[in-house]
Amino acid sequence: MASLLLSRRDLEFLLYEWLDVEALTKRPYYADHSRDTFDAAMDLAEEVATEHFATHNKRADAEEPQFDGVRVTMIPEVKQALDVLAETGLLSAALPAEVGGGQVPGVVARACFAWFQAANVGTAAYPFLTLGNANLLLTHGSQELVDRYVRPMLEGRFHGTMCLSEPQAGSSLADIVTRAEPQDDGTYRVFGNKMWISGGDHELGENIVHLVLAKIPGGPAGVKGISLLVVPKFLPDGARNDVVLAGLNHKMGYRGTTNTMLNFGEGGAGAVGYLVGEPHRGLTYMFHMMNEARIGVGGGATALGYTGYLKALDYAKNRPQGRPVAGKDPNAPQVPIIEHPDVRRMLLAQKSYVEGALALNLYCARLLDEERTAPEAADRDRAHLLLDVLTPIAKSWPSQWCLEANDLAIQVHGGYGYTREYDVEQHYRDNRLNPIHEGTHGIQGLDLLGRKVVMQGGAGLALLGATLGETVARATAAGGEAAVLGAALGAAAERVGAVTATLWGSGDPEVALANASIYLEAVGHTVVAWMWLEQFLAADAREGAFYDGKRQAARYFYRYELPKTGPQFDLLVSLDRTTLDTSSDWF
Repeated sequence: MASLLLSRRDLEFLLYEWLDVEALTKRPYYADHSRDTFDAAMDLAEEVATEHFATHNKRADAEEPQFDGVRVTMIPEVKQALDVLAETGLLSAALPAEVGGGQVPGVVARACFAWFQAANVGTAAYPFLTLGNANLLLTHGSQELVDRYVRPMLEGRFHGTMCLSEPQAGSSLADIVTRAEPQDDGTYRVFGNKMWISGGDHELGENIVHLVLAKIPGGPAGVKGISLLVVPKFLPDGARNDVVLAGLNHKMGYRGTTNTMLNFGEGGAGAVGYLVGEPHRGLTYMFHMMNEARIGVGGGATALGYTGYLKALDYAKNRPQGRPVAGKDPNAPQVPIIEHPDVRRMLLAQKSYVEGALALNLYCARLLDEERTAPEAADRDRAHLLLDVLTPIAKSWPSQWCLEANDLAIQVHGGYGYTREYDVEQHYRDNRLNPIHEGTHGIQGLDLLGRKVVMQGGAGLALLGATLGETVARATAAGGEAAVLGAALGAAAERVGAVTATLWGSGDPEVALANASIYLEAVGHTVVAWMWLEQFLAADAREGAFYDGKRQAARYFYRYELPKTGPQFDLLVSLDRTTLDTSSDWF
């Protein structure tokens, strides 16, 4: 029976028939691998996700972690699943061999991890954060920090977090007040409070490695004065550090993931911290983890939308109800609800969202592989720049539209969709957190329009336009329906460039950025239309239900979704001031 977590067939299409992942094995860094090793990794990921993660998803949701004032307790299946994952080696699959990694392409590792997010996103959050923490330290930490903390994290013995937000600051990191005071021995003493820290306390391993943003006294004001420190729960000698759990936050989803408020230095002496890199460059370093996490959040949103779609599809094929509109015989047997056009519309919408999002997620992972291992420096730079532009879209678009897929999955189930006996209501609740995780839509919109498309004199936007143009050119050369879709994408891409120029040509940053979220959504739809044209071309003239489904989903996106960008672009180019000119007194 096909899995209801993800479609292995779709993953194989995207990896091998579209992204040509096998070509990476010709590069020295990946020379020990082949399609056989990639398939074996995905086989193992599917097996562990199915047998050890999915099996406690509903229980972890119903019996969330509890704090008795001393320690956090949770259902034992969470630790059991994480221990099994650690034993597989999948945790460090994409990491360098010198730290015990498998040097598997990141795009393959991303596909593998999607299984765990689809099966149980709450439990998957722990290794998700740990890997991001380890990758940051591998890039910016000292060899001592790597040896002391990264290796145990990759072995599954230690876990990692990222500690950014504070109760009074939220996403406004310039306003954090946590401080790190230097000591004569080269360490720091950290004092402050951090809020919304996922995985901030638990007993799933031997230690928790907190990456903490703090300000060293005497440093510059604002974000330029932020430093990054490793603050472990337990010190190297085994003593408990002055990191105290103040309490757990109880969210509507991801209930199996502890979400915490942490107090640093509550005991008076301060929590011992170790500086990462140079003073006052902490936010730059943290963006390494944040950007990885943003793409990963998009991946989690995709996985939740995807499993919800597959469960809605299975339900629609097996639930008899009603008769065809043209059917006149009330004694005729009922038909499966998938025979009703409106149900097929909802399924097509879900398919277009989740398969488009998965393509975007894997494409971004493939860019990361290019950035790391492409033989030519120009290709590495190109991949880095394009990934930079796509990151806010890769985070926000799946978080918005795969949530919409979950909404439609509930609708396909009808009244049953709202009950806890079926999975789709939990998938919706879990996914509702992702539009906020790692920066809201508003923050991602400001990042895309305010930074990414104008950086380097607009080089990022130009590269995005040129890359879409290459796909349009291939579609035009293919002729027929591909050329029709290519023309629609080309027109949308031209509008992206023209609208961006108009917004920034206004000379008023407030006007330009007032509707940045609308800009993010419109550009995101254009990018996912690009992903669908790529898939349409990869399917080519191949026969079979799978390829027919790909082509039909592409048609749906171009006929039902891409046209939505027209009014959005019209609004943007009008330099509308409605939100700017609204007084707070009017609410």
